[in-house]
Amino acid sequence: MTRKLIVEADGGSRGNPGPAGYGALVTDADSGEVLAELSESLGTTTNNVAEYSGLLAGLRAAAELAPGADVDVRMDSKLVVEQMSGRWQIKDPNLRDLAAQAREAASRLRRVSYTWVPRARNARADRLANQAMDAARQESNALAPPGSTRQASAAAGQASAAGAGEAHSDPADPADPSDGPAAEPARGWGPGRGQATKTLLLRHGQTPLSAERRFAGRGDVPLTETGQRQAATAAARLAARGGIDVIVSSPLRRARRTAEAVAEATGAPVVVDDDLVEADFGKWEGLSFAEASTQSPDEMTAWLASADAAPPGGESFAAAARRVLGALDRLLAAYPDRTLVLVSHVTPIKTLLCRALLAPPAALFRIHLDVASLSEVDWFADGPALVRSVNDTAHLR
Repeated sequence: MTRKLIVEADGGSRGNPGPAGYGALVTDADSGEVLAELSESLGTTTNNVAEYSGLLAGLRAAAELAPGADVDVRMDSKLVVEQMSGRWQIKDPNLRDLAAQAREAASRLRRVSYTWVPRARNARADRLANQAMDAARQESNALAPPGSTRQASAAAGQASAAGAGEAHSDPADPADPSDGPAAEPARGWGPGRGQATKTLLLRHGQTPLSAERRFAGRGDVPLTETGQRQAATAAARLAARGGIDVIVSSPLRRARRTAEAVAEATGAPVVVDDDLVEADFGKWEGLSFAEASTQSPDEMTAWLASADAAPPGGESFAAAARRVLGALDRLLAAYPDRTLVLVSHVTPIKTLLCRALLAPPAALFRIHLDVASLSEVDWFADGPALVRSVNDTAHLR
């Protein structure tokens, strides 16, 4: 009996070209058992090279595990799927070479089919690819000379309020214009097809720490009276908007109380997702930016310079981004074509906005979010996202 395997593969580059990496999994089609997980940073290269590298790694692993097996390759790269299926031409020499290597690996298998899947259904490979891109970026930063763009972004971050975060976002696989049909839009730039999942991103109301612009991470501080009024006002606006299907909240009290106000006004159910919690600021919890800088100047400098650096005893923004984007993938898969209110904090909301905008990490320091503000993003199943508003506070005036 011929064994059946599934290869899930993904790749990406932050900058295109930029720090790149791939991820791939091989699973048994019948049992669902994960047989292999692979990821590797690729230095500086393009999205398309990274996508093909993920495919090649997955096919080689499948051929090692079960020569002669039937393999279903699943990727969210339309370009790779169409080119490997023979429907699009491959004009770029680098991609032609990678495609030839992939066909050679496939020749050790009985049958290989290629299936395009939306990003939400490729979350496991996407996670591995993001880990590899993190590693590639870290390697790139280590080689960056003093005064580089990466270091300049730290200076911009010094003006940010406590709770501002930095997150990584992987570009959405824009196709090389020399490959495939000329009319094929770059994913992430063309219009989305089908019904979108709408997310209304609501920051919780005011707390004693936010009123004084202090670091507020995992501490379970309550809303102030002003914060409670802000939550009620935001809830009334969402009720007037209508069409709310589900409210998803951070587990912290300030977010849950804001979510409960929205539930009371709209009648929508509340679901708690632990991964929407604020970043952990460790020993800086409750401190002002100036106090934290005085207490641990070296750690503050590192934190502002790199998403991989964490506050003393806390969580890096890169780590926070991984869990927040994992939550996004789960929610998009669980609630397709629905309207969700996500009640969360500064770092998670900025992370989601950066993912939607395909913005570089430094952009996170340039987004301001007021308490009880609303931002709106539509996520389409075929890849693109559409940001409709950021930091909307019209209901608070």
